[in-house]
Amino acid sequence: MAPRNPQPEPTNITEYSVSELAFELKRTVEDAYGLIRLRGEVSGYRGPHSSGHCYFKLKDEKAVIEAVVWRGVFGRLKFQPEEGLEIVAKGKITTFPGGSKYQIVIEELEPAGAGALMALLEQRKKQLAAEGLFDEEHKQELPFLPGVIGVVTSPTGAVIRDILHRLSDRFPSHVIVWPVRVQGETSAAEVAAAIAGFNVGATADGILPDLIIVARGGGSLEDLWGFNEETVVRAAAASAIPLISAVGHETDWTLIDLVADYRAPTPTAAAERAVPVRSELLNTVRTSGVRMAGTMRRALEHWRSRVTASARGLPRREAILGLPRQRLDTASRRLLQS
Repeated sequence: MAPRNPQPEPTNITEYSVSELAFELKRTVEDAYGLIRLRGEVSGYRGPHSSGHCYFKLKDEKAVIEAVVWRGVFGRLKFQPEEGLEIVAKGKITTFPGGSKYQIVIEELEPAGAGALMALLEQRKKQLAAEGLFDEEHKQELPFLPGVIGVVTSPTGAVIRDILHRLSDRFPSHVIVWPVRVQGETSAAEVAAAIAGFNVGATADGILPDLIIVARGGGSLEDLWGFNEETVVRAAAASAIPLISAVGHETDWTLIDLVADYRAPTPTAAAERAVPVRSELLNTVRTSGVRMAGTMRRALEHWRSRVTASARGLPRREAILGLPRQRLDTASRRLLQS
């Protein structure tokens, strides 16, 4: 006959409470993945929660993962998520014990692909336009004949050669090249620093240029993206020195083009706008000199004729002095007689 209260068989299986297991899983997931980059489509985005935190999902055609952006991070994001937009999120994988789910805690966001870049570009364009950075009233007049021209571009490649060659052909000028990377992660920071540096005379000889040209050759939207960065746009807007943008080909537009004092379709066109043609300028000066001399001769002849005509209406000197002389002679004779 079996005992009424059998004792449980001994086992080596670890016993957890629900909380212990949940937090053990949390540590395991965090240790296994750490910081990752995750690509997916934004789903269920409704903007920040009343707490300031932001919750949504990232999905692809086969799976969904929860995503959260803490309030302190959300305010520093360069790019705001939008429903249906494909993004690349950088963050850490963790779990939420209170809901038995895993999630990514996002630290950085960036658009994925050209379509997302265009959406970000439009978003940034609207933001900066609302601040008035693109208003015509802020545009400066370009100097007619700058003595010193500062060029912000790559020190190698066709762009700087084209600019220097065109300047040499038109009007040889003093050119200071500030070398920067015109593509890549550090491009925007280097271009912004160059514009600011020219404005404070941070060149080898301390010379302030009279004009700044920011230039690079053509490329894809991703290649030109550094010139759409907010740091570059704000540096160009703050420049006290007139600035020409010459980024990409004629059909390429970047945000620096909208804030620049003049947008040139190509780097060569920027050099053409910067200085006049020396031979044409000399010919204009000579022609103006000849015209000025002719104008002065005609003016002198005109006034000479007027003076001559006016002189005809005046009495002759003999007629004016004759009677007083006669009176003087008469008075002299009387004086001698007296």
